[in-house]
Amino acid sequence: MNTEKAYTTRTSNAEKARGWFNRPTKPYANPYLGGILLGLVLFLAFLLPGTGLGASGALAAVAAFLVDLVAPGHVDRVPILAHIAGGHKNPFSSWLIPVVIGLMVGGFVSGVIGGRAKWETTRGPHISDRTRWVLAFIGGFLFVYGARMARGCTSGQALTGGAVLSAGSWAIMMAIFAGAYALAYFLRHVWN
Repeated sequence: MNTEKAYTTRTSNAEKARGWFNRPTKPYANPYLGGILLGLVLFLAFLLPGTGLGASGALAAVAAFLVDLVAPGHVDRVPILAHIAGGHKNPFSSWLIPVVIGLMVGGFVSGVIGGRAKWETTRGPHISDRTRWVLAFIGGFLFVYGARMARGCTSGQALTGGAVLSAGSWAIMMAIFAGAYALAYFLRHVWN
């Protein structure tokens, strides 16, 4: 009897979870409203902690933490790693870590509410799922590497740097868009 009740409870919980991921798709939010809200968040990031926005530094904090686990002496000798996790510093004390966690949780919740949270690979008709994942991984790696070389990602450079009229940030963003458009020409067959 208890086994039957436990099975029924597990089944109903699985049906509830499945119901979360099979919701009707809602229309996207108004992009102008989204831009205004993002501007307000950026303003509050300048006003309250005085930092602006940025996300690529969180990857550096995680990398410094992992290197510190394996080779703590190396972290203390390399200036960029020492700045993040050298000595008794905790790399997870960075304000970027909760920002990135909030981005992931908020994106997931938004996807569930909007009916877009599901397991799928968006790809063109002429490539396999595996090729799409390989290209996405390579593109993501190159973009993260470029973000570290440019000392910031699109959120740090375009939003924060652009808001304070940093010439370097504007140059980086023009380079990012130019590179994306140039590469799109060569990869258009993947999506058509």
